[in-house]
Amino acid sequence: MHTHRKTAILVGALFLISYFGVFAGSALYGPTLNAPDYPSGIYPNRGQVTAGLLLELLNDAAVVGIAVVLYPLLKKQSESIALGYVSFRVIEAVMLVVSKIGPLSLIALSEQSMAAGAPDASYFQALAASAQAERFWAGQMVAIFFIVGGLLFYYLLYQSRLLPRFISVWGFIAIAALIAANVFEVPDLTKGFHPAQLLYFPIVLNELFLGIWLIVKGLNPSAIVSEPA
Repeated sequence: MHTHRKTAILVGALFLISYFGVFAGSALYGPTLNAPDYPSGIYPNRGQVTAGLLLELLNDAAVVGIAVVLYPLLKKQSESIALGYVSFRVIEAVMLVVSKIGPLSLIALSEQSMAAGAPDASYFQALAASAQAERFWAGQMVAIFFIVGGLLFYYLLYQSRLLPRFISVWGFIAIAALIAANVFEVPDLTKGFHPAQLLYFPIVLNELFLGIWLIVKGLNPSAIVSEPA
């Protein structure tokens, strides 16, 4: 199999693995972190919370993998922009890992809350809120780096024609919708449905479509410039 075909399949698979990690992970820990008995109910479900957060690490690794694997092709269009894209995705992945510290610390906090009983419930609620705030702000940083990295990525795709340009145009529109979602502080998907959450859908559908396209169709051969011997 040609090297560039292998690259397309690998990157496509990483896009799909990324979303599997996000959806499966949040499905595991979401009900516990948003339950009425929060935070005391976290410790009894610690295995479910930990497994969900570990599954999300698939996304964190895929974020870096996509950028690194595509770098040799994207740098032919602009080495500095391609390097910037890789850098933003690496920082994004780091912030994603940081965002998991808060929920993991809630497991120990939940155990202490259960041992302390009702008199100290408000105290542990305050500590839990602090841990959740840490996760929230880490998530805000993730959004910033994802948006900037996404703009660089779709620009390079558009200019290089490695994929049909409608995918890049779709990507730009999806990034604009994502910016709007963050400006208007749309509630997280794990907290129940809200109509404004539809602003997240264009980027999700775009990246899933992109992943499937890469696996099935691959990259545009005519857009790939051969390396010097």
